[in-house]
Amino acid sequence: MTLEDLGYNNIFEEQRKQYASDDALVARVISESKGEYRVKNDQGEYRAKITGKQMFEAVSREDYPAVGDWVIITQSDDEQVVIHTVLPRVSILKRIHGDKNRSSEKNDVQIIATNIDTAFVIESVDRDYNLNRFERYFAIAQSGGVKPVIILNKIDLLLKEEIDARVAQLHKRFPAIDVILTSTIDEEGLDTLRTYIVPKKTYCFLGSSGVGKSSLINKLLGEEHIKTGAVSSYSGRGKHTTTTRQMYFLENGGIVIDNPGIREVGVVDMSEGIDVFFDEIRAIAEGCRYTDCTHTHEPGCKVVEAVRLHELDKEKYLNYLTLKKETQYHTMSDIQKREKDRAFGKFIKKAKKDFKNLDI
Repeated sequence: MTLEDLGYNNIFEEQRKQYASDDALVARVISESKGEYRVKNDQGEYRAKITGKQMFEAVSREDYPAVGDWVIITQSDDEQVVIHTVLPRVSILKRIHGDKNRSSEKNDVQIIATNIDTAFVIESVDRDYNLNRFERYFAIAQSGGVKPVIILNKIDLLLKEEIDARVAQLHKRFPAIDVILTSTIDEEGLDTLRTYIVPKKTYCFLGSSGVGKSSLINKLLGEEHIKTGAVSSYSGRGKHTTTTRQMYFLENGGIVIDNPGIREVGVVDMSEGIDVFFDEIRAIAEGCRYTDCTHTHEPGCKVVEAVRLHELDKEKYLNYLTLKKETQYHTMSDIQKREKDRAFGKFIKKAKKDFKNLDI
């Protein structure tokens, strides 16, 4: 296997020349689990560790290697190498990991994968089908420079008329995004998915636990490489059978990454990605009376007017506002967040007091 088969190209070669000598070794991070890495290049596959200097100088999680990264390495023995430098990323998928309603101490940025060409956003037709969740993933992808594609999985569970209705709904809400219908039970749509994946390009599978990400990758690989599990009958949620981020190489030359299921898709600083994805709203907003319009209450707001006249989908509008508020919150300083939380606490306290004084 050559470096090009792993996704290496002229962009990364130019970066290597800037960051290391001509004889420096490069490799791609293919798995990560609890700080343990594995990397692969044209000479083999190795366990990898980072230097103490890297850990000391790291400011955030983004400074550490992630699956998909190209890194400069030196070989310490036949089975292990040392990662010295992470080459600049051409694309990145990241999210807030933790409770988005808590302070930043509980909301660490989590790198999902890097240097991705296409993100397959998967939802199953039964338990977690949700248009707003799709939009969250799309905002993450657009912000990170990754093309999103919808996979609607487990279509064997619904009648054709119900599937057609879902597809029509998706095309209406997301007219510019491709939709692939799949089922691992009767293998419908798998050939379409295979033809979508081209050699030397990298694809990431995103979705909640239980939607069938690992089952789909197993079908693409032609064997059971990844452990899969059923959806819990008690909670209705998928079980986290995938616990590591892992890169796989398909027979046709495509590269795919499996990820643990994501139950809460918290967004980080994605104002640009949100504006790009919600370009319809951005275009309408150009006619607003005020340049700093929040599109909620201002007089002369063309966005609110479009919703009122049913020219703009209400659910899409509400989800846009939610994502905007989240990304603004996460870009605040800790002091600003505490002040906002304190003000909200005072509001709740006053509301409760007023409620008690009501004559009812």
